[in-house]
Amino acid sequence: MKQELMEWLKALISSLIIVGIILFFIRPTLVKGDSMFPTIKEYNYLIIEKMSYKFSDPERGDIIVFKSDLPENRFKSKDLIKRVIGVPGDHIMIQEGIVVVNGQQMTETYINDPYTFGLVDVVIPEGKVFVMGDNRAVSRDSRDNAVGLVEYDRIRGKIFVRLFPFNKMGAIE
Repeated sequence: MKQELMEWLKALISSLIIVGIILFFIRPTLVKGDSMFPTIKEYNYLIIEKMSYKFSDPERGDIIVFKSDLPENRFKSKDLIKRVIGVPGDHIMIQEGIVVVNGQQMTETYINDPYTFGLVDVVIPEGKVFVMGDNRAVSRDSRDNAVGLVEYDRIRGKIFVRLFPFNKMGAIE
């Protein structure tokens, strides 16, 4: 009996260590809201890969999760999921519904509506990124002063894979 109890205890401790290691590298998240539609829909269950930005900087086109200053409830600020549009040194302009990065109009096949609201003219400083949702009409993102430019140290990770719904399971490009 004692031998069997020790085996169960070893298995439990080993399992907890493995889960701890896995959660150090990845984190699950449930999407609430439609700001990334059609790429990511509400109630999609995603895995965030947390290590990429420990060794490299975010790149234009990455879909990231970051801590915002927007309140989720009285005790916690809201994590947001957005696409990186501008990286340090980029000149971002939005005029007449068109997004221009470094003088070139962006080709954005992933957005919900081809018109991007807002007036923006900003050069991205070191250590920050400019982000927007794919569903620009409903997205609170870098165009909104409440969100603004996202500091690297607020980035929790990069969206890695969609787990649910099962018919859409796989890597998110």
